[in-house]
Amino acid sequence: MTDTPNIDEPSWKPIDQDSLFPAQRSDHSPRILLLYGSLRDTSYSRLISEEAARILQRLGCDTRMFDPSGLPLPDDAPTEHPKIQELRDLVMWSEGMVWCSPERHGAMTGIMKTQIDHIPLAPIGGIRPTQGKTLAIMQVCGGSQSFNAVNQMRILGRWMRLLTIPNQSSVPKAFLEFESGRMKPGPFYDRVVDVMEELVKFTLLTRDQSAYLVDRYSERKESPEALSKRVNLKQAT
Repeated sequence: MTDTPNIDEPSWKPIDQDSLFPAQRSDHSPRILLLYGSLRDTSYSRLISEEAARILQRLGCDTRMFDPSGLPLPDDAPTEHPKIQELRDLVMWSEGMVWCSPERHGAMTGIMKTQIDHIPLAPIGGIRPTQGKTLAIMQVCGGSQSFNAVNQMRILGRWMRLLTIPNQSSVPKAFLEFESGRMKPGPFYDRVVDVMEELVKFTLLTRDQSAYLVDRYSERKESPEALSKRVNLKQAT
């Protein structure tokens, strides 16, 4: 019961604990990109993302936020479009991400999905932009608390090969939780702190071995050219 004749031996690797627990650890500030899903003047997904960025900075992170205004729809502009390149460069720079969307018609917004759709699954310069990076998800609600948007983003995070942390935030009646552009103290603010704290812990824990954590036997069998062709075909369909 121990023979495995179907295994491709050149592609097989035993678990390398030195790669899982590297002796050399990065000491730079964790790099976190925040994406939000509304263009309204008073965008609560933007405001809560700004609060999250302040918390992350206090936890020692380097944060950047992408403004989705002017980002074209997927397939409606070449990848050389400056907003597409800006987004992709920020994703490549990041070691973790925060996605925050309003819930609209029971789902994340098209603005949020458009940003995610512009992040390719295929490698850029031999590196998958999202593979093995951490992700925290949050949503704001206009009415009672719901979890449709975070549930959808969790599925997308898995699809994008992100290490999506267990905790999440959903803020009901978001218009009641802000005053003069700042989030009021209370249990919903405390949950945002919890989520950001957990994101930083997971990022520090995994960033030095993120590529190894999602290194796959099936893909080691496949040539880079075949892999790129297969992934791009999936995206095209």
